[in-house]
Amino acid sequence: MPVSTKICGLSTPEALGAAIAGGASHVGFVFFPPSPRHLSFDRAAALASLLPSHVRAVGVFVDPDDDTIGQAVTTGRLDAVQLHRTSPDRTAHIRRLSARETWAAVAVKARADLHAAGHYVGAADRILYDAKTPDGAALPGGMGMRFDWALLDGSSHPLPWVLSGGLDPNNVGEAIRRTGAPIVDVSSGVESAPGVKDVDKIAAFLQAVRRS
Repeated sequence: MPVSTKICGLSTPEALGAAIAGGASHVGFVFFPPSPRHLSFDRAAALASLLPSHVRAVGVFVDPDDDTIGQAVTTGRLDAVQLHRTSPDRTAHIRRLSARETWAAVAVKARADLHAAGHYVGAADRILYDAKTPDGAALPGGMGMRFDWALLDGSSHPLPWVLSGGLDPNNVGEAIRRTGAPIVDVSSGVESAPGVKDVDKIAAFLQAVRRS
């Protein structure tokens, strides 16, 4: 079965166009002011209006309040929400509030971290395994960090899942072969600078996924 791809942190029509042309199944819009990829609701809506029906828009949030979720879903034209640093109870509430497919990020550094995924059964629709960032880091992801993919060996995933963290055009093929990930997610790995997407890197990443 072909592997799906989410290109995250898009902010320009050019980058969005490269993701669509290359065959991305999902695109991510970040709603988190400390991030260099942060978008206003109106900007996200303008980009979402350019999407064909087969490409899904995912809003990315860090433990958001109800108002932020409500505005983003209604104004930003989102198909799904992706939550970082958000408890299972809060995730379940946001899932009900947004009435959208909900992805829960699980930060991974050691095998024991994978156990957190089970707590999201009934609260989320999908798990996103991401690399755990250092304590005190302002951002929960998008820092080019990866975790040891061997930690996933033999894992029984409680929900459909996504592999994220430190992926780029050079390693995504290996990541897919190593983990069997059904969806891969990239942000900083297709940038020329923080928050600046590189259309050639986007194309190369998507090509590498298709070859895997």
